[in-house]
Amino acid sequence: MTQVRWDLDRESRTGVPEVVYGPGKTPAHLRQIFENTVELRMASRLSEEQMEVLSDLATIYPEARMAVRNPRAKRDMPLVPVVTAGTADIPVALEAATTLDAMGIPTSTHFDVGVAGIHRLQSILPELAAARVCIVVAGMDGALPAVIAGLLHAPVIGVPTSVGTGVAQGGMVALNTMLASCSPGVAVVNIDNGFGAACLALKILGCNPPD
Repeated sequence: MTQVRWDLDRESRTGVPEVVYGPGKTPAHLRQIFENTVELRMASRLSEEQMEVLSDLATIYPEARMAVRNPRAKRDMPLVPVVTAGTADIPVALEAATTLDAMGIPTSTHFDVGVAGIHRLQSILPELAAARVCIVVAGMDGALPAVIAGLLHAPVIGVPTSVGTGVAQGGMVALNTMLASCSPGVAVVNIDNGFGAACLALKILGCNPPD
């Protein structure tokens, strides 16, 4: 079996530890990475079979398609809100929230508050206004990050999703909408990239790795 070369210094260099990308990983590779360690281990984009392989070694988050072993203790800091426009965006949002939670960053999730019923934002605005950074996940027209950025001091990380048919073009419309936002302070990651949004939030927060 090919020996896995784990990048132990990645967090000290970049602020983000190495995380296993599930596709293409064999059961043997996954178990080699997750066995016999006291360090944080995370894997993303896992298949049903891969989650089953790791079920005795890690906590499995099926909807996020992630596995986490040895999560960090929660830090005393403001919550990072993870917001979705619709319920179909939840898996991508949970990838972001699970990544942050594993790193010890407290999060809150707010689902189905998109522009089709914009009044739903009112009840969560006080919490969003207290945040240092906010992750907003949306497909279809992708308008929600610009709306929220127009209401907050904090930077907004927009995550376009591949939700939507026809002219939504697998998330390209949502991506372009977010990139063309007229609300300042919106950064945009790749389509369906909840993990990337969490990593950007970590860097915005300036969280140092544990001693």
